[in-house]
Amino acid sequence: MSGVLVVLEQQARGASSAVARGSLPVTRGSLEALAAGQLLAQSAGLDCSAATFGPAASFPVTPKLSAIYQLTHNLLETYTADAYTIALQQLIGKLRPGYVIFPHTYQVRDYAPRLATRFGQVLISDAIAIHPAEGAPVFVRQLFQGKLNADYKHAGDGPCFASMQAGAITADALQTSDTPAPVEVFTPAIEADQVRTKPSAPFRESAQTVDLASAPVIVSVGRGIREQQNIALVQALADALGAELAASRPICDAGWLPMERQVGSSGQTVSPRLYLAIGISGAIQHLVGIKGSRTIVAINRDQNAPIFEVADYGIVADLFEIVPALTAAIRAAKS
Repeated sequence: MSGVLVVLEQQARGASSAVARGSLPVTRGSLEALAAGQLLAQSAGLDCSAATFGPAASFPVTPKLSAIYQLTHNLLETYTADAYTIALQQLIGKLRPGYVIFPHTYQVRDYAPRLATRFGQVLISDAIAIHPAEGAPVFVRQLFQGKLNADYKHAGDGPCFASMQAGAITADALQTSDTPAPVEVFTPAIEADQVRTKPSAPFRESAQTVDLASAPVIVSVGRGIREQQNIALVQALADALGAELAASRPICDAGWLPMERQVGSSGQTVSPRLYLAIGISGAIQHLVGIKGSRTIVAINRDQNAPIFEVADYGIVADLFEIVPALTAAIRAAKS
């Protein structure tokens, strides 16, 4: 066996020009997984290829790949764990890669473990790093909500299956090429009676769901805001920056902001260019969700707050004084 195969996910179908051209952009998490796969292939002296389902994949840049395998079948048009597992089982059986890498998403969690089981393997899920090592690379996973890191090495004759946590490896590390990779259409043999589950109708509010994982700038608020009505101060700052508004778990548990805006181990994992933590103390559950952020700015009255241990810039001050002043300065700079 040889090579690294990265299984990509694409954005939901919609009325975009890309869809009109018969292609769908890959998700940001998939770009990060692809960057991880490339780094793994480079360290092991292997080729890196990618697999997609359905429409052709479009990329913001031209990734350096040996090939892109486009899996097409009428039973793959809508996701089911059975069809995806069967299709990838056949592709992996044909290519015999040494490693199969996924983005760590709800969909991957649904089908990837059973796919790995069909090859007599287990899925090393939600890895935060891959380190070259003698014999086999080391995959790092977090335990006890980020309090411990554990090293895992693949053992066995079958391919190694692993999924990468969002933000573990930035998409900026993606290796590019001047020449697009050749695309090979792969049509697996799937019978209707092999698909035991039927896809449900899309969730009615899915179009309104906030995808914090793809936001370049996030302004996040914590218990230091004191009251729900005060969130308007932070919302004004987010609007001035063109940022998404997020929150720590206590804010969402209180119903002050919807759960889809929660960041942390029980919410979304984010990796923005800029993350502003306002009135957030920095519990380990929250820090797990923001570790992929490129720059973290914290505003808190408590100089001993754990958030300052990970912040690139810290402001020890009253947020009710700093936030309005910062908002005004940003608006003035834009005018």
